[in-house]
Amino acid sequence: MSNSTAAETLAHTLLTSRAYWETEAGKSLWDSQRACLGPLVDSRCGGHSLEMGMGPAMMSMSGIAHRLQWAPTRASAPSDQTLICPPDRLALPDSCLDVVVLHHWLEHLQDAHHALQEAARITSDSGLLVLFGFNPMGVSGVVKQWRKRHGQYPWNGQWRTASRMGDWLAFVDFEVERVDYCCFRSWPGGRCVEHWESLGRRYNCPLGESYMVLAKRRQRHAPKQRIKFGLKAPVTASSLGATRTNSR
Repeated sequence: MSNSTAAETLAHTLLTSRAYWETEAGKSLWDSQRACLGPLVDSRCGGHSLEMGMGPAMMSMSGIAHRLQWAPTRASAPSDQTLICPPDRLALPDSCLDVVVLHHWLEHLQDAHHALQEAARITSDSGLLVLFGFNPMGVSGVVKQWRKRHGQYPWNGQWRTASRMGDWLAFVDFEVERVDYCCFRSWPGGRCVEHWESLGRRYNCPLGESYMVLAKRRQRHAPKQRIKFGLKAPVTASSLGATRTNSR
């Protein structure tokens, strides 16, 4: 598949996803996800961030001065400052971003491993890598097997557990700091139930509609070199400046 064809396919996926995020269920999920992300980024000031999102931008609450968004084509870009490039070849230098958010894109990319590797590459040593995904163990995950055949978003994506994402992150030298589950529904097309949301967030119940994985780069400690105290020649009294006298 050529780069232009792949980009158009991703642009079509992005376009079809927007209809879901305009529904009551989509808006409710987005609000819940934004509430999970807020405490992680609202205290960060300055620096740079990148958001690769299916839904509306989520980083507007952050104090980060330079906030980039990504799009597969110019026609699908929300602004002139949007980063437009293949998701597995991001046009950014290594370790340049303080926050990178991947919002449901890993569920719809053929080369999802490579996209995650690129996101890890551009995240700074002290930066945050945040992944959002649909939870196969949630209410919608139960009915996904019957609805995915319709080919509609979000049922047509490849949903993976938060634990599986942890394995992927370990492969790119990142470790999971925390996993938060969000949006607890009574049925797939409904809103997140406020009472259930409070209980689910309090106990971090793994039955939420979606999960947020926060990861940081695994820090490598410099090896400690043992100091060897060795002498090339045996120690004599004269070499230490000492004398010995015999007394009777």
